[in-house]
Amino acid sequence: MTDLATPVPESPTLDVAAIRMDFPILSRQVHGRPLVYLDNAATSQTPRQVIAAFDDYYGRYNANIHRGLHTLADEATAAFEGTRETVRGFLNAAERREIVFTRGTTEAINLAVNAWGRANLGAGDEVIISRLEHHSNIVPWQLLARELGFTIKVIPVDERGVLDLDAYRALFTERTRLVAVNHVSNAFGTVNPVKEMAAIAHARGALILVDGAQATPHQEVDVRDIDADFYAFSGHKVYGPTGVGVLYGKAALLEAMPPWQGGGEMIKTVSFEAGTTFAEIPHKFEAGTPAIAEVIALGEALKWVTGVGLAAIGAWEARLLAHATEGVSRIDGLRILGTAPDKAGVLSFVVDGAHSQDIGLLIDQLGVAIRTGHHCAQPLLAQFGVDATCRASFAAYNTLDEIDTFIEALWRVIGMVR
Repeated sequence: MTDLATPVPESPTLDVAAIRMDFPILSRQVHGRPLVYLDNAATSQTPRQVIAAFDDYYGRYNANIHRGLHTLADEATAAFEGTRETVRGFLNAAERREIVFTRGTTEAINLAVNAWGRANLGAGDEVIISRLEHHSNIVPWQLLARELGFTIKVIPVDERGVLDLDAYRALFTERTRLVAVNHVSNAFGTVNPVKEMAAIAHARGALILVDGAQATPHQEVDVRDIDADFYAFSGHKVYGPTGVGVLYGKAALLEAMPPWQGGGEMIKTVSFEAGTTFAEIPHKFEAGTPAIAEVIALGEALKWVTGVGLAAIGAWEARLLAHATEGVSRIDGLRILGTAPDKAGVLSFVVDGAHSQDIGLLIDQLGVAIRTGHHCAQPLLAQFGVDATCRASFAAYNTLDEIDTFIEALWRVIGMVR
């Protein structure tokens, strides 16, 4: 049992008790104990408003979009395209046509890699990425580099998990075409200065793609203020459903890019004699029947998070992170990885003499859900001499009492495995 400091009072700008009422899953028990869900960087839980959107679509106006003339098709199309406007506002994009729906951040990055990259990269060119990246912002570039012969350069990270901006500046040459970097590290929670990084890239004639999967749940994102050329995020990280995400791209870039996938909806005309002409953006990149219900539900998730207020959510999560960091720091032999001065609600750690998988399995028996493993960030963990960490990550619905439960469970589990 820990000797915890007096908990910080809950933020007066965030009614956590009321927020929790929106999440049915939080009332369940795991192994006979109240669920404490601290795996939000992997997937956040879903409020009842998002769940209801699925029932409403499938129970009232299930139909394919854009092609039909009947009432259900009109209603489904309106709801689907309404979400596009919601996303535009959420990111402060200039136009709705700059919002492309995908299956998630991974597909969004792959779209940019294969549509923009194939058309604009060649032997001798350079793409800069960082050691903080998720595999989804590493592997697609590696695959294309192997095929086209361009070079990947890596921004180094210091012992805190902070990018070295001086080294970043030094990586640029006249052959640098694009920078691909995450806004927030999923493994360490480091918040990267993407606006400054974009300005540096643009001054050197390069574009920037930002992986925003871990930023959108925690802070307001303004793609025009950042001056991002591309920005990607996933629904299931920001209180929405799985299987849906977004690629934002500046209209001029999207217009110049060839399609990535072919099929229905993304065409204007198809002819064996004259060939195929393509639809206008964003539909040029949305081949086939999309995840209609998921897109509509994503819109509800973004309305929910905007209604609660991302500034208030970020401030509350910072309190949770500070409280958790203080608590785990009292455990002998525990080392926190990722101590950047600007962090989102992610706490990664290793414990001497204890395997992260054992900790994760045993703490689950006490009702606490955390993530263990390499978090799809193997190059980053390798720099710190580990192949896995335990990761607790926080959301708007988590409480200080849950943090205390987590820390007490961690003490108990470590006592078992050492």
